[in-house]
Amino acid sequence: MKKRILGNSGLSVSAIGLGCMGMTQSYPPYLEKSKSIALIRQAVELGVTFFDTAEVYGPFTNEELLGEALEPYRDDVVIATKFGYDLGNNKNDASGRPVSLSSRPETIRQAIEGSLKRLRTDHIDLYYQHRVDPNVPIEEVAGTIRELMDEGKVLNWGLSEAATSTIRRAHTVCPITAVQSEYSMWYRKAEDELIPTLEELGIGFVPFSPLGKAVLTGRFNKDTKFDKTDFRSQIPRFNPENLSSNIALADYVSEIAANKNVTSAKVALSWLLAQKPWIVPIPGTKKVERIKENMGAADVIFTKEELMDISKKLKSIKIIGERYPEDQEKLTGK
Repeated sequence: MKKRILGNSGLSVSAIGLGCMGMTQSYPPYLEKSKSIALIRQAVELGVTFFDTAEVYGPFTNEELLGEALEPYRDDVVIATKFGYDLGNNKNDASGRPVSLSSRPETIRQAIEGSLKRLRTDHIDLYYQHRVDPNVPIEEVAGTIRELMDEGKVLNWGLSEAATSTIRRAHTVCPITAVQSEYSMWYRKAEDELIPTLEELGIGFVPFSPLGKAVLTGRFNKDTKFDKTDFRSQIPRFNPENLSSNIALADYVSEIAANKNVTSAKVALSWLLAQKPWIVPIPGTKKVERIKENMGAADVIFTKEELMDISKKLKSIKIIGERYPEDQEKLTGK
């Protein structure tokens, strides 16, 4: 597996990481724990060194899973997890996810101790604020993280789904290694302000949902229906009326894949890698075959002309519907 450096931090990770949320949340059916552990360990053996989780996934069960799976490889992998929710007040959204934000210093300190224990480690390689808490100045959050760095509990930190103004303020207090936000052929808002800001500041970019929640793999068609337990059933872009139009993008990706004799997933991931050398996508999967497929994206090369043609085509395809349910969308871009 090829390696990449996240911004100016010097933090080296595999060019393709593994997002682990779907192993315990949002995309059932889930594997038995022993099978998930085996999958994660196979990913390591295949060359993946970058693993993404969060205390809120489960909550807690995803970190516990990674902690057990990666314990034998701890010195060889980079683990990213997240803080930023008050998990003790039982306030959840329609999908069961906590919605009460909290990045107060005492909440962060409680969160880090829990994450360290569940991940079976004495340090977090990359610690993200999961969502910006409007009630706590980002400078105060950054100051708390700096203290945790001084204590050796956090090595690098970042923000998730934050506005560029917030990123700048936080970076001034405690330099940010990476920002995590959604970015793919399916959702390209990051190109407007986020990517130019990260390039200016020397911050790495970790796109989640790089396969558009699997729509870019070619798995779905205009008639696909999602079970109510599947998170996609709550996303406006995937409702029947919108999907019937939006599937045009997946069809276009399939055309590119056929022309290059690769899979659609490889096209979507390699396109992301081609945008900037400090972008590291974290696709999720529960199948080792898909891990191998995703890793192969690092070997797919686009010419400058191909990238220009793709960019032009993407601008002509209108995607209908929001990427989140309303209650979750309002938590982003703060």
